[in-house]
Amino acid sequence: MVYFIGKKEKEKEKEKEKEKEKEKEKEKEKEKEKEKEKEKEKEKEKEKEKEKEKEKPPVQGHNACTGVGSMNLKKYLVRALHRLQKGPGYTYKELLVWYCDNTNTHGPKRIIKEGPKKKLIWFFLTLLFASLVFWQWGILINTYLSYNVTSSLSIGFKTMKFPAVTVCNANPFKYSEVKPLLKELDRLIEAALERILQPTPGNSSENLSPPLDLELWNQIPLVLIDEHDKDNPIILDIFETNQTAVVNETAMVNVTSVSDDTAGGSQRSADNETVGNRTTVENQTTALPAPGNTTSEEKKYKLAVKLCSHQGSDNCTYRNFSSAAQAVTEWYILQSTSILSKVPLHERIRMGYQAEDMILACLYGAEPCNYKNFTQIYHPDHGNCYIFNWGMDEEALNSSNPGAEFGLKLILDISQQDYIPYLSSAAGARLMLHQQKSFPFLKDQGIYAMAGTETSIGVLVDELERMGYPYSDCTMNGSDVPVKNLYSQYNTSYSIQACLRSCFQNHMVEICGCGHYMFPLPEGVTYCNNEDNPGWAYCYSSLRSSIKQRQICIDSCKETCNDTQYKMTISMADWPSEASEDWIFHILSYERDMSTNVTLDRNGIIKLNIYFQEYNYRTISESAATTIVWLLSSLGGQFGFWMGGSVLCLIEFGEIIIDSLWITVINVIGWCKGLKQRRARARYPDAPPTVSELVEAHTNLGFQHEAAGAVPGAEALPPEPGTPPPNYDSLRVRPLDALGPDSDADAE
Repeated sequence: MVYFIGKKEKEKEKEKEKEKEKEKEKEKEKEKEKEKEKEKEKEKEKEKEKEKEKEKPPVQGHNACTGVGSMNLKKYLVRALHRLQKGPGYTYKELLVWYCDNTNTHGPKRIIKEGPKKKLIWFFLTLLFASLVFWQWGILINTYLSYNVTSSLSIGFKTMKFPAVTVCNANPFKYSEVKPLLKELDRLIEAALERILQPTPGNSSENLSPPLDLELWNQIPLVLIDEHDKDNPIILDIFETNQTAVVNETAMVNVTSVSDDTAGGSQRSADNETVGNRTTVENQTTALPAPGNTTSEEKKYKLAVKLCSHQGSDNCTYRNFSSAAQAVTEWYILQSTSILSKVPLHERIRMGYQAEDMILACLYGAEPCNYKNFTQIYHPDHGNCYIFNWGMDEEALNSSNPGAEFGLKLILDISQQDYIPYLSSAAGARLMLHQQKSFPFLKDQGIYAMAGTETSIGVLVDELERMGYPYSDCTMNGSDVPVKNLYSQYNTSYSIQACLRSCFQNHMVEICGCGHYMFPLPEGVTYCNNEDNPGWAYCYSSLRSSIKQRQICIDSCKETCNDTQYKMTISMADWPSEASEDWIFHILSYERDMSTNVTLDRNGIIKLNIYFQEYNYRTISESAATTIVWLLSSLGGQFGFWMGGSVLCLIEFGEIIIDSLWITVINVIGWCKGLKQRRARARYPDAPPTVSELVEAHTNLGFQHEAAGAVPGAEALPPEPGTPPPNYDSLRVRPLDALGPDSDADAE
């Protein structure tokens, strides 16, 4: 009986478990039904969206197509990402074997198909020739990147523009006009020359009437350097009455040899310190006749210009010259520059030679011309200059034929009798041929025409065409040059001469605080003079001698990419001849002065003939010595010669490189992931739950928490019972003989 009761209870428990399982299955089915309902709802929403998209206008339909296209693109990108993550599917060894077996390059196939010895031989041969190929490629690429050029000469024939012709007087100002300004300067130089050439004891400025203005002299004085002792030269003041005292007081200087050129070209490059008082000497070795009865063999003197940072300073420079004439001219130029810099521009123009006085006759081809056909500019070196055919306000003239009869003919009056004696030692006209709208730099490219001669100038034209960057550092119009072009105020084109002078003037304004008289000024700057800038000559000389400044300007300025050069063939003859000078001078004097008297002579008359010598022009053009076509053909030739390869072989090799990098990236990513997992295991030693465990925990209600607030507080719960659990041994089946006699009684 007890057995059956226990059995029934077990069956009931099993039934309860089955019911629980059925309930769980029902709950799962309900969840599945809910998920299906959710999916159906999503599908309905998608259908509604599709219907809405269909209802939209055609323009928006394009957006729908775009959306579909974007979805397809996303799928494609996802597949491509999976393909990239998968890699080529080879190892390094398999990849190399496949390449050697399939490449069209000679050599690699023999490495994998021959015996061990031949494999080794072919491996070294392939490696050797591959190295030769790369070496040759390096040479070819380096040659290409050097951007060398080749020059070619071509000769053409066409109607050419007649060059612009600039003519100036060698003397910048009429002496009769400028003499009042230079009166004291002339008296000083005359007294100095008298002191140098006829030195007698007691000859000083105090004996002159009226006395000299030594304040002007002391600003930039002339001195004698006694080089009797070459190691210890002595400086002698020309206007010092007691030379012995001067010898005792003057410092001994070191003498070195330097050159003396203009600011635009090569410049001095020596700065020598003295033994005693930081005095420097710039020397152009010469011997000046010694004072008194002393011969030049016994004692040598040199005339020098003394330049100091400020009056009374010991920081001085002595510029020596090979002749006293050069020293006097240089000193006079410095002093007159200081004086004339304070004169307004319109006054300087008035003191120069006017066009109607200088240009007596003009003829271009068969057409007469006059001074009104010339454009006037003021040139600091030569005063008033006149440019024919400049092309600023009118079109440039063309020349149809070569020869003197088709060129420009001029007769000039230079008025040599009105020259400044100490400023202009050369007599004649200064002229230059240049391009239209370019500034004439006569000091660099001009030529002299001698008075009393007929000068014929035959012109040949050379056109230069340079290649720009990276083949050369030339410029088209100067817009990429970092130097501000001060000559742009003349509305002229860029030239390297303008750039160099502008660079020098900008440096002088920055360092010396004023501008030099020979160059244009930046805005808000004044010219240097002895009164406002006492040490300007010293600063100018130091700056002109600076190698650093010169190199900065050379590095900053660029040549023009296109340039026209005029080659001149010059011939001269006396003009007029003795037989014809009488009537020619009478006519020219009458035309200029309306006088029957002869007011001209051969010392002031110049005739010029300027014409094209040939009608051929030469073009010198640059072209690239190495092009990309040359580079590719040379690279292919070397590769084909040494390894029998082609461009497709290079593509194959590139494919192998890409696959190798691909495998390397995948291996690196895998190694990084493994390292990350190892670190995670070290941090979390327990294994993470499986998917089935997570699902069971989600579906088992025993694991679910009750709703918030459903569970009463710990204080409200009843205490746990202390009764021990029941003993179910009485329900177990035991044999009858195991029961005692009292068992039945108890049972009853």
